[in-house]
Amino acid sequence: MQDAAGFDSDKYLQEQTRAILDRMQQFGNKLYLEFGGKLIFDYHAARVLPGYDPNVKMRLLTQLKDQAEILLCIHAGAIERRKMRADFGITYDADAMKLIDDLRDWGIDLRAVVITRFEDQPRAEQFRNKLLRRDISVYTHPPTKGYPANVDRIVSTEGYGANPYIITEKPLVVMTGPGPGSGKLATCLSQIYHDHRRGIRAGYAKFETFPIWNLPLLHPVNVAYEAATADLDDVNMIDPFHLEAYGTTAINYNRDIEAFPVLQKIFQRITGGTPVYSSPTDMGVNRATAGIVDDAVIQDAARTEVVRRYFRYASEFAMGLVDERTVERAHRLLELLRLSPEDLPVVAPARQAADDAQRLGKGHAGVYCGAAIRLKDGSIVVGKNSPLMHAASSLVINAVKHLARVPDEIHLLAPSIVASVTKMKKEILGQKAVSLDLEETLIALGISVNTNPTAQLCVEKLKELRGCDVHMTHIPTPGDEAGLHRLGVHLTSDANFATKNLFVS
Repeated sequence: MQDAAGFDSDKYLQEQTRAILDRMQQFGNKLYLEFGGKLIFDYHAARVLPGYDPNVKMRLLTQLKDQAEILLCIHAGAIERRKMRADFGITYDADAMKLIDDLRDWGIDLRAVVITRFEDQPRAEQFRNKLLRRDISVYTHPPTKGYPANVDRIVSTEGYGANPYIITEKPLVVMTGPGPGSGKLATCLSQIYHDHRRGIRAGYAKFETFPIWNLPLLHPVNVAYEAATADLDDVNMIDPFHLEAYGTTAINYNRDIEAFPVLQKIFQRITGGTPVYSSPTDMGVNRATAGIVDDAVIQDAARTEVVRRYFRYASEFAMGLVDERTVERAHRLLELLRLSPEDLPVVAPARQAADDAQRLGKGHAGVYCGAAIRLKDGSIVVGKNSPLMHAASSLVINAVKHLARVPDEIHLLAPSIVASVTKMKKEILGQKAVSLDLEETLIALGISVNTNPTAQLCVEKLKELRGCDVHMTHIPTPGDEAGLHRLGVHLTSDANFATKNLFVS
């Protein structure tokens, strides 16, 4: 059962590009365009809008690269707290460096990195030095004095004037950054302040994807966005400013709506003129609905994403990363769409696999883990842990054997390779647990290709796992999580730990 497409990325790209060019014309000399969401590898959008190209924003920028340059913002506090990008399993500062590499691969120039709300945090200072020594321009902006209430101080030499001015040459300046709260808007406003002091007429707009302003408030796609930001207390709302100005309903979220009156005053104070926008929705450039070709498909995908988000927050709560209120909010959104965690087709089979492992006494160290994957043809394959392998390892081996039509009794991993790895882990590295995690299993599978043609056939099937749903009955260990991320599956797990040990590496 191949996933159906509900979204036309090419049509969306055409409409969004045209809208951005129109907005550039509105301001003439200079437009600072804040990119909401992820600039590259936007997997949330790809999950809730099947057919959405996760790199469509980069395709857009390559079309405009003669007119555009990029500033990358990152919050110093996010660096200091080692905040993680969940879909890659890497910290925000590592994600920023990855983004710089990706921009180079796409042939797009990065003008500079801006570390926002910088107060000499040690890790942020280390990050700055690392970039400077690789010949990347870095600017630091302290917290804006007076923000958000004292507009006179914000728009002064003490506020935006305290930030160094970043000289840019092209008419479109794209402001991006890893995750929300990176300081993109503040950097845009700071640049506009400095431009106007230099006689440059500059404007601001926001490249928006979610919430989609011209879909209903409770459309599953908009609910999925709220679920994705439950830890930020974001709430979708009807934009009251838009309703008053135009008499039409538009969907925005609380932070933009709450900040709009202050932004209006700031823009007016900077420019000395009348406000350009009548509502926060006006500020956005969002033609996402132009790409929707099958609303039923995207509604179904968005509902699935809401369930995934609930599992993620429940696991993060167990790990101490979010508070109980976040989990409760995610659960309320499930109930809003009349969903339950068990609606994911892979949940029940994974739990059954764990029960089977316990019944057969084939767990490891008294813990019985199960995992399940739903393949593109709709079939479900399961795996369970054992003294030899983690559940994730067993799952992937079973899945590729299923895809390659390899009988269960045929071994893919050469016994000598498995024995060598387990011996090294126990006798050389001194590890207590010697069962193979997924990363180790994938390496062993790759080595087995040299002596086993069947292993080669199965290795080729690994790429068919991308985009499949996987559920585990326990929070994956680092080696399992990294392997599953690299395979590109959509991972959920129950909020149980796979070991009684507190330290797992």
